Amino acid sequence: MKTRASLAWFALLAASVANAQVANMPPHVQERLAQVGPGWGKDIRGNIEKTLEVYTPILAGAPKEGMSVTRDVAYGPDPRHRLDLYRPEGKSGVPVVVFIHGGAYVAGDRSVNAEVYGNVPTYFARQGYLGVNATYRLAPAAKWPAAANDVGAMVAWLKANASKYGGDPNRIHLIGHSAGATHVASYSFIRSLHPAEGPGVAGIILMSGRYQFNPNPDDPNLKNFQAYFGEDRAQYPNQSPISHVKTAPKVPTFIVVSEYDNPDLDTQGALLLSAYCERDRACPRFTRMEKHNHLSMTYQFNTKDDALGKEILEFMRRGR
Repeated sequence: MKTRASLAWFALLAASVANAQVANMPPHVQERLAQVGPGWGKDIRGNIEKTLEVYTPILAGAPKEGMSVTRDVAYGPDPRHRLDLYRPEGKSGVPVVVFIHGGAYVAGDRSVNAEVYGNVPTYFARQGYLGVNATYRLAPAAKWPAAANDVGAMVAWLKANASKYGGDPNRIHLIGHSAGATHVASYSFIRSLHPAEGPGVAGIILMSGRYQFNPNPDDPNLKNFQAYFGEDRAQYPNQSPISHVKTAPKVPTFIVVSEYDNPDLDTQGALLLSAYCERDRACPRFTRMEKHNHLSMTYQFNTKDDALGKEILEFMRRGR
């Protein structure tokens, strides 16, 4: 009886967590995401459009007051070395939050349209942070570790310039999504990719990235992966961020996956979580976003469905 009661309690707890995560999600968004649901990986391109279609008008009507935006600032010599800064009005010395987009290593931009991904730095600027939205070099023209080096260049630029835009250069947080999470993890974990004094960030939020490289032949993104990392499988262990966790600087880390993620990316997050738990004998913050897919997990920033945003804010305040 005790076992049954315990199982029932855990089931109720899990249900309450799932409901809390989507409590503020409009019904029509819940319906659209449920329609896509477990079929996300069967038609990724089509499901991206369906998800973008439902979120774009919501974000267009979302509040954006209380901040100013400085766009297309160069942080390096390449045309892709550009960032936008979202500054909360009337504030200075505030923490910095950098969003680094995905795109399967060969595509992606800081602006999918007029609303996405500007919604991410907008959300954090409205919470009193300096929001930054950045692009980086792409494969096949730029191969490993070019994008991770670009993350380092963003950090170096912000160290030197964040204060001009009201930011605190000693409190920089990086949010990487998908390929962007891989690049953030690579820069933060692999000592040869960051300065001798360390990555120079106060924390990282890794959203549905790839961290252990052992791609399956049927991986829909295999060719894109190889365009950046190459086809020599003997190099993959050293290129894998997870291989460097034990020797990596202990930067506060928050790992996020979604219920309906790209194939294998939820398990990649779990593997990284396990590596942290083993290294530290204590686990970092980890969240699985119930009822969300690989892109809705980022599109929901600056909407009423702000459970993840609140959790990231708490993580940055507490450092854990």
